[in-house]
Amino acid sequence: MTIQLPNDPARDDVLAGRPALWLNPDLTADGIAQAQLPVRASQVKDAEANWRLLAPLLQHCFPDLAQAQGRIQSQLIEAKDLRAAIGYSAAKYGRLFVKADGDLPVAGSIKARGGVYEVFMHAKKMAEQRGILTPGGDITVLAGEQARHLFAQHTIAVGSTGNLGLSVGIAARALGFRAVVHMSADAKQWKVERLTRLGVEVVQHQADYTTAVEHARIDAEADPSIYFVDDERSQVLFFGYSAAASELAAQLQAAGVSVDAEHPLFIYLPCGIGGAPGGVAYGLKAIFGDAAHPFFVEPVQSPCALVHMMSGSKELVSVYDVGLTNKTEADGMAVARMSEFVAQVMKPLLSGVFTVADDDLFRWLWQAQTTQGIRLEPSATAGFAGPAFIVDSEQGRAYQHAHGLGDRLAQATHVIWTTGGAFVPEAQFGQFMAHGASLVAAS
Repeated sequence: MTIQLPNDPARDDVLAGRPALWLNPDLTADGIAQAQLPVRASQVKDAEANWRLLAPLLQHCFPDLAQAQGRIQSQLIEAKDLRAAIGYSAAKYGRLFVKADGDLPVAGSIKARGGVYEVFMHAKKMAEQRGILTPGGDITVLAGEQARHLFAQHTIAVGSTGNLGLSVGIAARALGFRAVVHMSADAKQWKVERLTRLGVEVVQHQADYTTAVEHARIDAEADPSIYFVDDERSQVLFFGYSAAASELAAQLQAAGVSVDAEHPLFIYLPCGIGGAPGGVAYGLKAIFGDAAHPFFVEPVQSPCALVHMMSGSKELVSVYDVGLTNKTEADGMAVARMSEFVAQVMKPLLSGVFTVADDDLFRWLWQAQTTQGIRLEPSATAGFAGPAFIVDSEQGRAYQHAHGLGDRLAQATHVIWTTGGAFVPEAQFGQFMAHGASLVAAS
């Protein structure tokens, strides 16, 4: 179908595939308390408690987590060198940090916070139902022979463009499940090969992400031994991601950063289908309320969250419906249609969405590595455009005015959430760097 987007300052740029900032007209003051949402803030606390419960098992399954005592966490890096390279040295940009989820242990991307969490929580539930794990019992029994015998008779399935498939496949195989990952045509070959080496069955579709998810769902519905990790609808995934908010809050406090009405926090979150950025955004709004200003960021040809939320439609709107191609080098964000569940939750909470061109992703990748040693894949750099949009663009100034932020920007904190990169093979990363270097030289 073809739809007409409503009149909006960002519309023409969006339809032309140019970088744009769209501001959410449905953003509500104290949105978590005021809006009728299908989730509750208390579920964030539940997820934090579950992560603590799982920590001994995670440490047992992944020895790399020993030093972190089973916690999957990433650094918060103040971008003192990088900010100058990307044009943010002026005081008006406040303080600039990078949340380094591109270097997360276990899965090397933000998807470790969701995929690993859902697989391990599913395993816990299965073990409890079979009497292998008793209430208050030792969670590490899930790595024992009896549990592994049970898990080997069951399959974990997921549809993915890459990183979610990696996290689910790694987690499932660590516990002894059979794992099947349905991957879209956008998935990078190195991610397919990494999964295959782990013993994960990879089913490749010559179609986009939505088709891969549908095939995974159909297979699971036909076979009760298959558990489907549903990136479009899963609240377990969503709240696995949401627990990252308390981690960031503690890191900001340790860095001497205040977050309140006088010291706003801007967070820039790369968005595919929306589960990971939505979960993080929800968690941050639950902690900081209106002092947190979350923005999604998407490629110019794959802005599924932007076009759907801009449309105001009750039915999901695809990027194809507005004449965009869904073609991007940012494989993790090559998604044509966002999660309906995430759209509903984000409607009163999300500040807006901005889009970026692929060439800029490679420039920022090169600059992040050469100035501060931060290793990223292209999709993980998308948030670097955030401060310029907020501080310098016409739409950004409109947002400042609407929220009384004009005289507070120098006291603001900007967090660029980077989402993947640690597992990129050296040869592939070298190609990314060479492309980025050529673009920087040309500009």
